[in-house]
Amino acid sequence: MYPMGSDLTIKVRRLGALRWGAILALGLLLVGWLLNTPGGLLGKADAVAYAVCHRIDLRSYYLGERQLPLCARCTGMYLGATTGLLYQHALARRRGGAPRRLVIAILSLLVLFFIVDGLNSFLSFFPGAPLIYPPRNELRLLAGSGMGIAIAAALFPAFNQTVWADWEPRPALSRARSLAFLALLIALLDGLVITENPLLLYPLALISASGVLLVLTLAYTMVWVMLLRLENTFLHARQLFFPLLGGFGLALMQVILLDVARYLLTGTWEGFHLG
Repeated sequence: MYPMGSDLTIKVRRLGALRWGAILALGLLLVGWLLNTPGGLLGKADAVAYAVCHRIDLRSYYLGERQLPLCARCTGMYLGATTGLLYQHALARRRGGAPRRLVIAILSLLVLFFIVDGLNSFLSFFPGAPLIYPPRNELRLLAGSGMGIAIAAALFPAFNQTVWADWEPRPALSRARSLAFLALLIALLDGLVITENPLLLYPLALISASGVLLVLTLAYTMVWVMLLRLENTFLHARQLFFPLLGGFGLALMQVILLDVARYLLTGTWEGFHLG
């Protein structure tokens, strides 16, 4: 129950009449998307990835003969972001402080590696272009994972600072040691991806595609909270139902709009083929 007479109670009651309408609208949107995208869990994962990733065949891992929903770089990025968010939630549920300088420096290096590897990979499109090193999917996966860690390290405290009334000023990644453990955990996941073992790749492919919706939902939830002027008013997760619903709705709408635009341009759900 919300405290009687509080500003939060009044605002939530005003939104109550809109809640069921929003649920119905979101339900219809979701059903429409599910009915018009490729079948099966991996087919839906393809449709999510289709909105954010080029899905170039030669730059992707394969589940047997089937291309993963996301390319190697995006697979690493969303696996890293999802793992990083869950890791911080488990260890530092409502911490929102800025990381220490050493942690920020390491995160900056991970972002720099992502940029350098991306540019190096892009140059490989042009025959004769000078390359820093031969591009490889293993490096794309690792670079993406590093960026995923950085995304999680920025998004988690930002979400806590925006949403919770009782957020803690301590950093979620308080020491380089906690960051190193997270990096090791994600490196192990990357190793599982590199094996291309179908039994391992299937759940990892679904997790990485779900990570797209998770990151977008959290980001758009913060937008809703700020638009509704409810910053730092929530005490319990159940109070976040409506903002999270709105955040997921905007995330789904972004995926749908990009899916439609890309499908109209290409006429296929497949990625780009270079070979």
